[in-house]
Amino acid sequence: MPLTYWAEHAWLGDRVEPGVAITAGADGRVAEVRTGTATPPPGAEILRGLTLPGLADAHSHAFHRALRGTVQVGSGTFWTWRETMYSVAARLTPDSYHALARAVYAEMALAGITCVGEFHYLHHQGDGTPYADPNAMGEALIAAAADAGLRITLLDTAYLHGGLTPEGHRPLEGVQRRFGDGGADAWYDRWTALTPRPHARIGAALHSVRAFSAADDYTAFAERTRGVPTHVHLSEQPAENEACLAVHGRTPASLLAGHGFWGSHTTAVHATHLTDGDIRLLGDARATVCMCPTTERDLADGIGPAARLAAAGCPLSLGSDSHAVIDILEEARATELDERLRSRTRGHFTAAALLRAATGDGHASLGWPDAGRIEAGALADLTTIALDSVRTAGTLPRLGAETAVFAATAADVRHTVVGGRHVVRDAAHQLVPDVPAALARAVADLRD
Repeated sequence: MPLTYWAEHAWLGDRVEPGVAITAGADGRVAEVRTGTATPPPGAEILRGLTLPGLADAHSHAFHRALRGTVQVGSGTFWTWRETMYSVAARLTPDSYHALARAVYAEMALAGITCVGEFHYLHHQGDGTPYADPNAMGEALIAAAADAGLRITLLDTAYLHGGLTPEGHRPLEGVQRRFGDGGADAWYDRWTALTPRPHARIGAALHSVRAFSAADDYTAFAERTRGVPTHVHLSEQPAENEACLAVHGRTPASLLAGHGFWGSHTTAVHATHLTDGDIRLLGDARATVCMCPTTERDLADGIGPAARLAAAGCPLSLGSDSHAVIDILEEARATELDERLRSRTRGHFTAAALLRAATGDGHASLGWPDAGRIEAGALADLTTIALDSVRTAGTLPRLGAETAVFAATAADVRHTVVGGRHVVRDAAHQLVPDVPAALARAVADLRD
């Protein structure tokens, strides 16, 4: 049956409107949006606060959530952090990964996220032998998203080499053997066995130029994934650029461009250390760039050129990546504030532009162009933020977009609706009764 939600205030893409009635049809899509509705219609579900389109987390590694706290001890680099991450990756099974991902995705729903892009490369058993179902780990993630009430794009990842040095690619070693399929054709055969579901779409990813080589055939990969949401870690570390220049004589962005990789269906994740030419390449291709500021600052990776990329024509999306925190509003805020620190000027992105990155452009980068906006025909995915919390009280409702981006946090999410169904109601998850306990159990099961 159709269900009407009455939003006390709603952000409709370019403005905040008071009193908005949003009717969700039985198909899970918005059937009607009526503004100027001063009081809730009879039988309507009431959403007090500011209602936004559902948030998209465009870059997730669900198992990294088990690292929270542990990797914040002491100092180190991205590369030492990676060794700790590998120790967790070594212990996961399809069952334990399902339990962890279900809890992580429930945490996301509590943070107002309605769709996640899972950059998935943990494919096989510890020695690299496939499970009886070669996609058992990916299927565990798809099932976990359903159990937590989220949409998912499984970005199944080709990860064929253990790293890139000026001398060339290294073989997969240790836990990395879990990631590899033995070759690009074997990855493709396994990838094509994955099937979409109503809540799940299948995308693709190259892990990075560190983990894929010219011998694996970038051109064939680009042709096989044309039109499919396709993501890649790009220029996350200066060492990656230096090795790529030494081996190929080109930057990672230029190397991929030479093989026809970039297009409007592709997303560069991080893109922290780019040349002017790289930025032009990505902008001309209208490739999306996924910024993950909370991870980039946690790992001391650097500040990506978000403002220059946007000016060049790249849509931006946002991701929580390593899950140092899960808060897309914080990712949006940091995209602007980090740029202010670098430039010592303010106002690079409007609140509306940052909310588009968090909603419509994020969903589009994951292959859900029918989500991320509140209008007839769109998926009925909604997030409501309290305007009466200690962080948001006293602000003007008409400035709700600014309040959401520059003051609110994930703790201010009051309701999350996916496909017209309440997944989070009054800050309580409706499918996972005790999310903190589920997280604690899943993480504890992975400790030594």
